[in-house]
Amino acid sequence: MSCLRDKTILLVLVMFVSFAGLLQLTYGLVSDEYYNSVYNAQTQRPQEVGRFPLLMPNVRPKTEELYLCTPVKIDFTKSYHIVGYEPNATMDTAHHMLVYGCGEPGTRHTVWNCGEMATSTTEETASPCDASSSSQILYAWARDAPKLELPEGVGFRVGGNSPIKYIVLQVHYASIKKFKDGSSDDSGVFLHYTEKPLNKLAGVLLMGTAGMIPPMSTEHMETACEIRENKTIQPFAYRTHTHNLGKIVAGYRVRSDVRGVQHWTQLGKRNPLTPQMFYPVENKDPIVRGDIIAARCTMKSNRTRITEVGATNRDEMCNFYLMYYVENDEPLQMKYCFSQGPPIYYWKNPDAGLNNIPHIDASTL
Repeated sequence: MSCLRDKTILLVLVMFVSFAGLLQLTYGLVSDEYYNSVYNAQTQRPQEVGRFPLLMPNVRPKTEELYLCTPVKIDFTKSYHIVGYEPNATMDTAHHMLVYGCGEPGTRHTVWNCGEMATSTTEETASPCDASSSSQILYAWARDAPKLELPEGVGFRVGGNSPIKYIVLQVHYASIKKFKDGSSDDSGVFLHYTEKPLNKLAGVLLMGTAGMIPPMSTEHMETACEIRENKTIQPFAYRTHTHNLGKIVAGYRVRSDVRGVQHWTQLGKRNPLTPQMFYPVENKDPIVRGDIIAARCTMKSNRTRITEVGATNRDEMCNFYLMYYVENDEPLQMKYCFSQGPPIYYWKNPDAGLNNIPHIDASTL
């Protein structure tokens, strides 16, 4: 089994604003007055849940397959809990969006091109989070997915004593046709947050693979990781993501009985080309130390060329996101579970340590 950091996590464009509660709000190319008015409107009326705009600052993408980002600098003196995400985007403009929690952002610049595919430009690039700081995914969106509200009493803790000091929004602009006339874009996410203390802390485990898909073939891209931390996690939502070749993405909790026979409990399974939102898991039983989380993407290619894992629509991705919470504990230190993918890694490999594999079920709806 391989548990590798996602080396395909895409780079981003960053600008700095303050989270609600900071002394000053600035938002790059958008006027300070607008964001100060948003802040003042929130603070002048008592409310348990606030709403903060994490949006692109009216950017004008000029190259295809561009990745841009913006971060929020959080008040370090307070703890906040994000309890919901309200997307402000359409798939006609944004291919997908990710929200990262970072200890430090990738750079101190306000705006830059930070995509891995930006080699043809002279612009500076950087990752969503500084390589020496903590990094985790808090939310993901694609294909016109609706808003997400976390279960009652559950939230992502940011600021305060959390390792998350910045929140970074990444937007992938696959096409720039709509910007040819000089139009700008403010895609992003409205963060729903509370300052109320919560004892159910949310986390996300992102699973995926590297690898390639041969021409004119059906391929299985698979990964699996054992939970080695002494924690009890409560899964509540999952999300699938591929590009155009994905047919089915499935995720499982795998647990061995006293005879060593593994039992595969399905957490979620979908056609990844439907709205790529977080859906309720199909089994909410706790996941504990010693359990294995496994995911498979069934890919079908009618292309006459090899398709590799990568950032653009010519490439592919295989991702299964598992959102969970822990009660009176900290989320998993393990944030990512990645394998080398085909043709190197498969569930059936002897060194993968898996048995009783549901090969048919994992690739059929």
